[in-house]
Amino acid sequence: MERKRGMFSGKIGFVLAAAGSAVGLGNIWRFPYLAAKYGGGIFLLVYLVLVVTLGFALMVAEVAIGRKTKLSAVGAFRKLDKRFSFLGYLTSLVPMVIFPYYCVIGGWVLKYLTVYLTGQGMAAAEDTYFTGYIAQAGEPLLWLAVYVGITALIVFFGVQKGVEKASKVMMPVLAVLSLGVAAYSVTRPGALEGVAYYLTPDISRFSPMTVLAAMGQMFYSMSLAMGIMVTYGSYMKKEDDLEKSVKQIELFDTGMAFVAGLMIIPAVFAFSGGDEAALNQGKGLMFVTLPKVFADAGILGLIFGGVFFLLVLFAALTSSVSLMETVVSIFQDKFHWSRKKTCALVMAGCFLLAVPSSLGYGALSWVSVAGLSVLDMFDFLTNSVMMPIVAFCTCLFVGYVVKTKTLVNEVKRSSPFKREKLFVVMIRYVAPVCIVLILVSSILDALGIVKI
Repeated sequence: MERKRGMFSGKIGFVLAAAGSAVGLGNIWRFPYLAAKYGGGIFLLVYLVLVVTLGFALMVAEVAIGRKTKLSAVGAFRKLDKRFSFLGYLTSLVPMVIFPYYCVIGGWVLKYLTVYLTGQGMAAAEDTYFTGYIAQAGEPLLWLAVYVGITALIVFFGVQKGVEKASKVMMPVLAVLSLGVAAYSVTRPGALEGVAYYLTPDISRFSPMTVLAAMGQMFYSMSLAMGIMVTYGSYMKKEDDLEKSVKQIELFDTGMAFVAGLMIIPAVFAFSGGDEAALNQGKGLMFVTLPKVFADAGILGLIFGGVFFLLVLFAALTSSVSLMETVVSIFQDKFHWSRKKTCALVMAGCFLLAVPSSLGYGALSWVSVAGLSVLDMFDFLTNSVMMPIVAFCTCLFVGYVVKTKTLVNEVKRSSPFKREKLFVVMIRYVAPVCIVLILVSSILDALGIVKI
């Protein structure tokens, strides 16, 4: 007996769930530190151009593949052309690699939220607090387990009662909290210098790495090339406007990334007295500098600190839910297991695979590849290698195997395709070339062969 496939209740449910997938730690944790590192306004400009061109085309392609086949990535590519079954498996590997280390960071967020809720925000502002915490073994693993459990609980309830319902609650709250924290941040003394750095494109700060970082962030932030949009597209109703839905997802995702930059970069300038060196803290920017800003503002700052990390938790959960839902859907489609059994197995597997990333700053700190910790290694592998390869193969598949007309017709089932020409040109000609350049450059840079 064939398992009945879950469906979103309508376009709003799909948009909020897909936007929830796109809006996550990629926006609030990753986007600000990359924007800070790669030139502020010029990075933002490059990112926006990529989103409305390459990002739009790839998202339309993935959602259309899912809606047309009503299958997750493995089955979807096989159904369209059996010769490309490998692409489905390759795509499915991406969320399986990302989900465990993503949950490690989610555990960090839970820890910080608890710190603020218990009135210990001043301690979090100490210079060594973050590095000291992630170097531990026991407590980070405990919060990792709690975070994975919360994610699994939401996914367990299914598409409408779990994923969609959680997104409908968390996404509006996330938007309101983000605007509130951003307003607080930009009004701190000295913050306007950070606003100018973030919003003013400075060509002198442009470099090839600006484009590399922006494109890698686009894949991560928009949940592209990891099977998520294929899976969510498979839950979408045929009559829902696909092109308009993608535009709304892009708007929400880009808007949240933009606001996240306003939350963090001006705050860093305000606290550091305009010292740009304070921006170069990588993944620790959110966990190291913002607690200092909140502590510096007294009681009000500590309250805002709690609100901020609640916001980050919501953002993290909407994305980890989409990652887990994608993996669960893959195994259900492949093995026809029950959702309860699949969730339990994926939850256990995720925790076990996440342990090395969690211990990579302490007990396993001696393990490194090209100078990268275990977590950073997985981040590089997925964002700079696997996702570009999947995106490149998807473009060739859509552009030259099943033909763009196949997916154009799928989009037109629900509405006119106003940006059809852009879609075709990007998928067939522009995207493959850009992706190959990005892939080769990032690998050569990581290996130290060519320093970009």
